[in-house]
Amino acid sequence: MSRQPEVLWAQRSEKVYLTISLPDAKDVSLKCDPDGVFNFSAVGVHGDSFSFTLQLFGNISPECKTNIGLRNILCSIQKEKKGWWPRLLKSEDKPAPYLKVDWNKWCDEDDEEYYSDDDGGVAYTGEDDESSDDGGMLYLPDLEKARGN
Repeated sequence: MSRQPEVLWAQRSEKVYLTISLPDAKDVSLKCDPDGVFNFSAVGVHGDSFSFTLQLFGNISPECKTNIGLRNILCSIQKEKKGWWPRLLKSEDKPAPYLKVDWNKWCDEDDEEYYSDDDGGVAYTGEDDESSDDGGMLYLPDLEKARGN
């Protein structure tokens, strides 16, 4: 009998990101079908079998980018059509308890233009006022100027 690992998800208009929490996974198998079916299976550190199948809300590219790390597996799935899905799964039923929103990667539809998703992370890409090479950090004099002091 197989178990399901915790799966965190987030989306952008062009991609869906899945983070599968399974430390030291072996024999990882991922399959993305164009009709939106995502299959996962792996063996955990103690030899336990983990697997799940998701019927995603829309069609996807059959190739998904995967990064297998020590603690989790990161998947970037390209949507067939650009646009925001109202939910991850096609079914309107309550999702399984192992599926959760990844608030660290979440981006609202209105805020997408301010974020970059090249590596699956979230980074501010807007222009800094009078910027320097400080990575967008506000220092005390800048903060006081912004407050009008």
